This record gives sequence, C-alpha cells and structure tokens, in this order.
Amino acid sequence: MHDDEPELAGYEPSDNKPLRSRGLLLMMRVVVVVGVLALVLPGVVTTFSVAATSAKEACRRWVAYADPASPGSSARFELFGAGGVGWECYTRGSFGGDRHVASLGLIPGPPRLPSRQPSNS
Repeated sequence: MHDDEPELAGYEPSDNKPLRSRGLLLMMRVVVVVGVLALVLPGVVTTFSVAATSAKEACRRWVAYADPASPGSSARFELFGAGGVGWECYTRGSFGGDRHVASLGLIPGPPRLPSRQPSNS
C-alpha cells in the first residue's frame, strides 16, 4: 500500500486533544495585544502632542488678533465644544472669565485670520 503523503505514513491520530493548552493560547493573545499597542500607542501620543502644540500656537495668534488686551490664551481639546469634537480657543480673562474665540478643529493648523481688525463693539 502506497500513501500519497509519505510524511504521514504510520501516523495514527490519538485523542482529540488540542495542540496548545488554554494557558498558552491566552499568553499568545496577550503578547499579540501588547505588541499591537506598542506599535500604535507611540503614534497616537505623538499625534496628540503635535496637535496640542499647534493648537496652542494657533490660539495664541487668534487671541492676539481678536483681543489684544487679553492677558493670555488657552487651547483645550473638547468633545462637546462650540465647534464639535476638537480644539477650542479661549481668552484668559483676569476678571471677566474666559471667552470663546475660535474653534480650531480636530487637527489644528495655522489660523486663517481675516484681513482687518474686528471692531471693538
């Protein structure tokens, strides 16, 4: 009798036991999840850091344009802000509190300021 696959000649399957134990499968899954997180997490952190820096600079320019007398600016990431999900720009008021200046978007870039100064009314 000649088998088509000589590698399996004489092989008798024993019981229906799995090739790998549950503990080994769990450990392999944990290693894969940790590996994927190690690949993705640095990119997410870097993107958020660059967006925060861009938002601070764009907000500083917006506040300097809209309210030159303001003592400072504040850029915040908000889920339910005036412009939806994204970065929002506020002036820092010493007595009047913070005032919304602009919505910077999810990925802030350089501000597109109008060509003339707003009226002080």
